[in-house]
Amino acid sequence: MSGPARQPTEAVSHPSPDASLGRAAQWRALTPARVGLGRTGVSLETGDLLDFQRCHAQARDAVHARLESAALAAALGKLTGGAVLRLHSAAADRATYLQRPDLGRVLDKPGRALLAEQAAGEMDLALVIVDGLSALAVERHAVLLLAELLPRLHGWRLAPLCVVEQGRVAIGDEIGAALGAQIAVVLIGERPGLSSPDSLGAYVTWKPGPGRTDAERNCISNIRPEGLSYAQAAAQLGFILAEARRLRITGVALKIQAPPRVDQAPRTKEIEP
Repeated sequence: MSGPARQPTEAVSHPSPDASLGRAAQWRALTPARVGLGRTGVSLETGDLLDFQRCHAQARDAVHARLESAALAAALGKLTGGAVLRLHSAAADRATYLQRPDLGRVLDKPGRALLAEQAAGEMDLALVIVDGLSALAVERHAVLLLAELLPRLHGWRLAPLCVVEQGRVAIGDEIGAALGAQIAVVLIGERPGLSSPDSLGAYVTWKPGPGRTDAERNCISNIRPEGLSYAQAAAQLGFILAEARRLRITGVALKIQAPPRVDQAPRTKEIEP
């Protein structure tokens, strides 16, 4: 007796090299991540290797770069028409700042003295611009972001704008408390990555003061043209600030239910960086 008829096997199709390269190009169009890189034997192709080394060098340069605080303060003063205070953390230089994060969280003595000279009074908001781990991010994006944000703050009592060198996020707590602000917003250069040496972050803290933790802040990250646009970031910041003032709280306890639509953001004139 003959056994059951054998079913013909289906041919297994393998994608052609050209098709694989086409898919890799599609993936790369969707992300700055390094996906679908070519190989020469077991090694990366020369162009991809050189690009990696270039991006790594840019990230290292961003970490070690010094903020041009005078130029930034002048641009901010032109934008706001108000006073801009230049401050410095207790970290005397960049090397100390990178090795001693605790010193970047507090002001030096001259900075504290300068804040003590400011007129006493309760303020709604203190805006603090800090170099953080990427002065490049602050120099490129802080003024343009504030140009979008400030029209949303009509009626808010704003403390003098502050620019801080060698600072960390928590330095905004000391500054906000010294200026009598209900809320502090720290715009700070974030830790550079291989695809983003100039990413700006925004940290919002209700009732800033010593002892505040990161769990008591709200953060908006990756503010830059290749990430979250200035209009989108300003819309989110404005919404968080309004909710924080209404509920008198920030951090994990502040539940953001409905982020605002970007197309509802008010149009503003273009500001030169």
